[in-house]
Amino acid sequence: MGYYNYNLTVDKLLDYGSTVYSSKEIVYRDRRRYTFSKFRERVEAFAQSLLKIGVKPGDKVAVVDWDTDVYMTAYYAVPMIGAVLHTVNVRYPPEVMLKTVLHAEDKWAIVRDEFTPLLEKGKAFLGGLKGVITYSDEREKVKTSFPTHDFWELQESGERLPPQEIKEDMQATVFYTSGTTGEPKGIWFTHRDLVLHSMSVALTTSKPPLRSSQDDNFMILVPMFHVHQWGFPYVTMLVGANYVLPGRYDPAMEIELMRKEHVTFSAMVPTILYMILSHPNASKYPEVFKGWKVMIGGSALPTELAYAARKMGINIAVGYGMSETAPVLTVAYYTPEVEKLPEEDRFLQQIKTGVPIPLSQVRVVDEKGNDVPRDEKTVGEIVARAPWLTRSYYKDPERTEKLWKDSWLHTGDLAVVDKYGYIRIVDRDKDAIKSGGEFIPSLILEDIISTHPKVGEVAIVGMKDEKWGERPVAFIVPKGDLKEEEIRQFLLTKVEEGKLQKWWIPDRFVFVKEFPKTSTNKIDKKALRNQLSSG
Repeated sequence: MGYYNYNLTVDKLLDYGSTVYSSKEIVYRDRRRYTFSKFRERVEAFAQSLLKIGVKPGDKVAVVDWDTDVYMTAYYAVPMIGAVLHTVNVRYPPEVMLKTVLHAEDKWAIVRDEFTPLLEKGKAFLGGLKGVITYSDEREKVKTSFPTHDFWELQESGERLPPQEIKEDMQATVFYTSGTTGEPKGIWFTHRDLVLHSMSVALTTSKPPLRSSQDDNFMILVPMFHVHQWGFPYVTMLVGANYVLPGRYDPAMEIELMRKEHVTFSAMVPTILYMILSHPNASKYPEVFKGWKVMIGGSALPTELAYAARKMGINIAVGYGMSETAPVLTVAYYTPEVEKLPEEDRFLQQIKTGVPIPLSQVRVVDEKGNDVPRDEKTVGEIVARAPWLTRSYYKDPERTEKLWKDSWLHTGDLAVVDKYGYIRIVDRDKDAIKSGGEFIPSLILEDIISTHPKVGEVAIVGMKDEKWGERPVAFIVPKGDLKEEEIRQFLLTKVEEGKLQKWWIPDRFVFVKEFPKTSTNKIDKKALRNQLSSG
């Protein structure tokens, strides 16, 4: 037989976790729970059923769901048969969601019952779908006009999955990020990418101050549609930690799950942390927060929020990455030098952007590509290399070339470096507003507002916000008499039409006679931001 060429594929992670940590559990709210070994059986049964209904290697399988055990099953079952998992962003407007499904050329879709009406609305454009797999928590049959299979029947009728010839360089996932432009960009990763990223994150989070281990109970409050939930559905199998899935996010439910399931480790954007700590139930159960370990990413962590968390006994470390990097590049874990510092100095290091995780090369460079000095003053752009970064934007060579300029992935994020090598982001070289860890694409918003008959010119910029990180502000040059309430009502009708999300609507509207312009006659958004900061 000879040498066996071992491929790094996601089924190996499941095999390890279910073998070594067989009694550990995956918990979905107060509805369902499985041991790792039982979860593996259900994954394999579902994967076998997917093959039987006609899912083929290379087929894109969309998932439209909240953070559930069904989604967790798809995270493994779909790539394990050589198909590609498309995690659809359910926070996009329906029109944009449909665009991503069409661009990805999805052949199948796994859809929670409450999302089937969205699918029906787009049916005229979804002729490429071979079939839809639906489910409800109550196990009732879901009505839809698409060729339909019931998830529970597929999961229970399947047999043990025979060995599959899956290669580590096969595409495993795809998802879309609006990022800095109006049109979503497709980003994809291979099995090898996911495995190496998971191993590095598992190793990194085991370091102080997070110290994740098999004694932890994970509840990751990053949507499963968002960059592989930062890799934690795979990391949990390596660490051997119980995994709690909250479904649709609700602070009261999350606090209750923390209390009931003894959650000790989470990852989230600052806004989610703010919403939990400011919820009335937080003061009722202060004991659930003591010793809670939280990895923060997605947007800058306000210092006041960091101190408020520490006061409640929460141990925080900031991480950094982007959709194109799978996503983790850095985490503010303790290096030997920092671990020796006084407690207050250590804490200030924990809430910086951090240092590279294993196998990740991260630099901050000037315009000539030279590393900036470690003076915490000189600003440069973050560039990166790692064995799990996306190779290209899906079907978009032009933006790919810009992303990989000079063979380094360019993040567009501006940062400084301190004497210990810790990076701290100081600005984003982007026009999109990041609110609650999610991008609000300014170009889409500007385009919609510009269609109002009384709007001459419009520019959207971000304003700092204690709760959400950033919120949009609309600067408008009106044509005639335009009132704020009039434009708000106009945008609400666009929400009803599915052209934008309600939370994208700007918090403020500023009416001006003219815009400041750059030397190339473009609207100078930097000057508009300065106007906001100066009041």
